[in-house]
Amino acid sequence: MTKNQRLVYIALLASQAVIISLLERAIPFPFAIAPGAKLGLANIITLMALYTLSTRDAGKVVTIRIILSTLLGGTIASFMYSASGAILSFLGMWAVKKLGPSRISLIGVSTTGAILHNVGQLVVASWIAQTWTVLLYLPVLSFVGILSGIAIGIIANYLLIHVEKLNYYKDLRDLD
Repeated sequence: MTKNQRLVYIALLASQAVIISLLERAIPFPFAIAPGAKLGLANIITLMALYTLSTRDAGKVVTIRIILSTLLGGTIASFMYSASGAILSFLGMWAVKKLGPSRISLIGVSTTGAILHNVGQLVVASWIAQTWTVLLYLPVLSFVGILSGIAIGIIANYLLIHVEKLNYYKDLRDLD
């Protein structure tokens, strides 16, 4: 893959993630038991990036998504929550993915990312509120995170298997 093709692919993934993030922001909260919980649909793109690009390039996709999503409809607080959750989630997914496909599936990687995203957000919330009692909400968010992580993992797995162009990029990444 040439440098220009790689840059275009990164830009396409980032733009898709931004659009999905903005659309998800417009959806009312789907979880009555967990106010503030979201499905995390933009993580589909993060998983696509993790499995088809280098770690550095996948990190670029996540960074671009966070910055553009904030600029297009967020606040400083939403940036802090989003960035902390996304960074911790990305690092956790990257580390778990390194275990290899024989030990953990894409669905497990996705679920790890969902739970760590909640942890990152709650750590920032506890820092802002100046109390650790905010973390008492973690079990509820973890339950929702596990469910959404499984769903997002199934979707991402389906896309990686059935979208021909993604297989092309995945094969190129395996050659590196």
